Amino acid sequence: MNRIIANTLIYTLMVLLSVPATAQNPATKPALNVADSISNRSPNPVTASRVDVNGDGEQWIGTWATAPQPFIPGSLQTFRNQSLRLIVHTSAGGTKVRIKISNAYGDGPLLIGGAHIAHRTAAAEIDLRSDRMLKFQTKSSATVAAGSMVVSDPVEMDVPALSDLAVSLFLPRLTEAKTSHSMAKQTSYVSPETGDSTAAVNFPVAKTIVSWPFLTGVDVEASSGAAIVAFGSSLTDGDGTTADTNGRWPDVLAERLQIGAGGKAEIGVLNEGIIGNRLLHDSPKGADNPFGAGLGQAGLARFERDVLAQAGVKYVIVGLGINDILFPAFAFTPRNEKVSAEDIISGYRQLIARGHRDGVRVIGTTNPPFENSAFEGLVTAFYTSEREAIRQKVNDWIRSSGEFDGVVDLDAVLRDPSHPTQLLPAYDSGDHLHPNNAGCIAEGNAVPLALFEGH
Repeated sequence: MNRIIANTLIYTLMVLLSVPATAQNPATKPALNVADSISNRSPNPVTASRVDVNGDGEQWIGTWATAPQPFIPGSLQTFRNQSLRLIVHTSAGGTKVRIKISNAYGDGPLLIGGAHIAHRTAAAEIDLRSDRMLKFQTKSSATVAAGSMVVSDPVEMDVPALSDLAVSLFLPRLTEAKTSHSMAKQTSYVSPETGDSTAAVNFPVAKTIVSWPFLTGVDVEASSGAAIVAFGSSLTDGDGTTADTNGRWPDVLAERLQIGAGGKAEIGVLNEGIIGNRLLHDSPKGADNPFGAGLGQAGLARFERDVLAQAGVKYVIVGLGINDILFPAFAFTPRNEKVSAEDIISGYRQLIARGHRDGVRVIGTTNPPFENSAFEGLVTAFYTSEREAIRQKVNDWIRSSGEFDGVVDLDAVLRDPSHPTQLLPAYDSGDHLHPNNAGCIAEGNAVPLALFEGH
């Protein structure tokens, strides 16, 4: 059974077995401020976490990842006899490396004719000394079945923390990128239709792209270590930040972890955000949805693939819920997908229970303010008193229930103290919903590093 079907069944089963959320009275429990908004509490037993160990007894941890998405209508990319040079930024370092290639949403086999990995020096150029050919079960090419993924064989390579890697893939046949990550916030490069350029130091550039087709992960070997998965929506994905700056809040957290350890911390930070993603529902399925399936599967449905299946995962920071509240404002959202605070809380409880069963600590984040936000051509105003009341009720539960293993109060970090229902102007990217680089720095700095000690 392929992963998509399996995830759907898991989601359906969890919904059927879920226990309705009991109402919380915020007046009975004081809200926490930013300074004390996180703890190492674990209200439920946590079992041993998954460990991905190689033949040498060393373990793998993710250093970079992104969530696969179906393509957005009108943006399907096609390649033929071309190479992609995809640029990614590491969090943790290591001396062996492997990559993951996904065909999760393809409707036919994906042929990878060749693959290389190297240190990126500038733009599309690489350091020749670092260049490594990647193989798949000892072969230089791989065929990835529809709905599945492949992991490359490991290669010896010094991978520094907080460095840029160039992962190059050759696509010999006409290939539609039906599996991609649409908001990379990173420039990558496509060659002309001139064959395999994966080993080229000076990569021939026919065009640039700002997505990551097919590539979903880079892992490094560690003597011990852990991965933190940032699991969220566009607020996690980096919408509002400047491209090519690695300014997303998970990038800020990764940098803080490495600076405190001289670049030697064996702890990766993996960004599994998807624009428009919701906790409880997939991308709306109506024909009038201009995003098609591109906003991804519900968080409950993709949690296994995008969180629990990551190498070395021991922590997940949940940033889903705001789109569940806002999406009824879109005319293409079915009426039966309108949610209550209790619905969202029930979804959080399912993630917590599933994380704990795999030994993963689940950290919650409050939902930021959204007054004055809109979506050009589709929504004139997201803000209503009803939606704001749901956000406040959900945030009060996150802060006071004690059910998450920790809470980072991003609402308190980002809101304007003089107008708490809107973003602080200095942190506003301009759409009154997504924080800019300065806001993401504030978010990343709000996560206490002590939470990850002793992993």
